[in-house]
Amino acid sequence: MSDEICEAGGKASAVLCDVSRYEDVNAAVGYAVAHYGRIDILVNNAGLIEPIARLAESDPALWGQIVDINYKGVYYGLRAAIPVMVAQGAGKIINLSSGAATSALEGWSHYCSTKAAVLSLTRCADKEYRAKGIFIVGLSPGTVATDMQTAIKASGINPVSQLDPAVHISADWVAEAIAWLCTDAAASYAGTDFSLKTDEGRALVGFI
Repeated sequence: MSDEICEAGGKASAVLCDVSRYEDVNAAVGYAVAHYGRIDILVNNAGLIEPIARLAESDPALWGQIVDINYKGVYYGLRAAIPVMVAQGAGKIINLSSGAATSALEGWSHYCSTKAAVLSLTRCADKEYRAKGIFIVGLSPGTVATDMQTAIKASGINPVSQLDPAVHISADWVAEAIAWLCTDAAASYAGTDFSLKTDEGRALVGFI
C-alpha cells in the first residue's frame, strides 16, 4: 500500500508495530513526527476475534491476548498520539468500534467486552481533549467482508455466523467512512460511535 501511495505522487512509510506493546506504538508515532513533522490522523484499527469460544471453553492466555490488542492497543495509540496532537493544537482520532460494544454475543465475550471498553475510551478521551482541539470518534461499520468473517462463519456460534456473506460491506466503505469522519462535516459526532449500519450514516458518507 505504501508503494502504491508513493507511485501516485504521495509520501508513505510502512512501520512494523505490535500494538500490544506501548514501546512499538510510541515509536511508530515518533517515526511519523520525525519524518512528516506532525501527526494529524490516528486510526486505531487493529483487532482480533479468534479464537471464538464460550467462556468456560476459552483459553485464558489467548483471551488475554485479545485484550492486549483490541483494548490496550487502542489505549496505547491514544496515549502516544494525544500529547503530540495537543502540542499541535489539532488532531483527529478514529477508533474502530462495533455493534458488539453494546451487545452480548455467544462465544464473543473477549470481542464484545473489549469493544465496549473501546467505546468507553472514546467517550473519556473526547471529554478530556475535545476542548484542546482533538476530535475523537468511534466508527461502528457493521459486518465487513474480511478474513474475520471467515472465522466467524466457521465457528457456527451465534446468529452472526449464519449471515449471508452478501450482507457484509466492502472494506473500501470503511476506508471512505474514515475519510469522511476526518472532515469538518463529522464534527457533531465527536465522542460517539458513528454507525455505517444506518441509512443516515450511509447517506452522510455518500453511499445512498
